[in-house]
Amino acid sequence: MKVGIIGSGDVGRRLADGLLDLGHQVKIGTRDTSKKEIIEWIDKHKKGGDKESENASVGDFADAASFGDGLIVLCTSWNGTSNAIRMANPSNMSGKVVIDTTNPLDFTQGLPPRMAVGVTDSAGEINQRLLPGSKVVKAFNIVGNPHMVHPDFPGGPPTMFICGNDEQAKKMVTESILSPFGWETIDIGGIEGARLLEPLAMLWITHYFRTGTGNHAFKLLKK
Repeated sequence: MKVGIIGSGDVGRRLADGLLDLGHQVKIGTRDTSKKEIIEWIDKHKKGGDKESENASVGDFADAASFGDGLIVLCTSWNGTSNAIRMANPSNMSGKVVIDTTNPLDFTQGLPPRMAVGVTDSAGEINQRLLPGSKVVKAFNIVGNPHMVHPDFPGGPPTMFICGNDEQAKKMVTESILSPFGWETIDIGGIEGARLLEPLAMLWITHYFRTGTGNHAFKLLKK
């Protein structure tokens, strides 16, 4: 599968690595293709003396959105998300599944951040409105990027909660991405479920700032 990733930060590059390991072709969309982290990412995936990687490439946001033949992953900071979607052109993502990893974090008052949206709306719902022709699935927003791919915890596989309006899109994300990455997945319903998942990310962030470590994830216990 060809996957377009909107955003070249730590989350975008980590998920890109995981998707490449699964055998997918990945193009990362970025505002600056010459930045150090992107050049290092491309170099890491070259084979031998090749000038280019066979499966890993970079371009602008529109390039990445067009490249993804069925799946786009949105990995932008909240204050740049709407502009990145505009630059990518929503029509380039029409009919495609869009994994929304974003959290609506407000850093204007320092650390830890606060929620910029909540209770009656969510980043997931806003992004679905900005992408009316796409099938948005909220995922990967409740854990730090080092543990997004093959999370290894003593208590067994952690739980990834997801939500979205399209049942087949959620099934595809679960079976093609989350399960191969090593996650237990629980679907909590429509995209309005992001009103719960984004504050859950704040719980993860709060524990991070109190402990100074990101080595934690959520697990739903059942009997």
